[in-house]
Amino acid sequence: MKNFIGLCLLTLLLNSCATKKEIVYFYEGKEVLEGSKNLLDYEPKIEKNDVLRINVSSSSINEEIVKPFQMRMGEQQGGAGRQDPSLSGYLVSPDGIINFPVLGKVEVVGLTRTELQDKLENRIQDYVKEPIVDVRIVNFSVTVLGEVGSPGRIQITDGRITMPELIAMVGDISYNGKRENITIIRETEGVKKIGTIDMTDTSLFSSEFFYLKQNDIVYVEPTYRAVKSAGFFTSYQGIISLGTTIIGIYVLINSLK
Repeated sequence: MKNFIGLCLLTLLLNSCATKKEIVYFYEGKEVLEGSKNLLDYEPKIEKNDVLRINVSSSSINEEIVKPFQMRMGEQQGGAGRQDPSLSGYLVSPDGIINFPVLGKVEVVGLTRTELQDKLENRIQDYVKEPIVDVRIVNFSVTVLGEVGSPGRIQITDGRITMPELIAMVGDISYNGKRENITIIRETEGVKKIGTIDMTDTSLFSSEFFYLKQNDIVYVEPTYRAVKSAGFFTSYQGIISLGTTIIGIYVLINSLK
């Protein structure tokens, strides 16, 4: 009977432990990552309903010459800009255009920030010598759900973020979260796409989901252990624990007779 109880306790202990691969980041493929080059020169593309902040300046000392190309206060486009001053800017229409001062309608959807900057500089230079254009996607955000420290909607200020950076921003994946099967839900041109990332494998650095896009949804699902712990009798560890407790009480009662 003592041996049986000991075996049950040992089984319970072993089943409650996690392996190193389940909790260590970049565990697999470190030798492949060493010395490798970053082949993902990624820059997000502008999409419909994005809000753009566009600043125009000039190498000229006289900044008055670029004022006609600046958005004046009270002229912010789109509801997002009126609700949150930090999101004020040019709202990309469903047709993929913005109404820019002096230039009028400008097609922007599908362009990167750099491409739009070059496009505007080329058109503005007909009016201003050596214009400098800076474009920011100010509504760039990612939603994180599941087993992380601080789930929620994360606002990205610089317009680009990687999966490891996002995990750090939300307070890391909890002990009960699956690091090897993180789900990313992405919408491109109205079509949803679902992908997965394994944070324990260095192959994530070459994944198309290594860099996140605006409005991506990231879900860290709970481990099998966490799901089962939600219901005592649905967990075989719980059943074993209950069994050993009953046996222990039975042995104790018999020893007192």
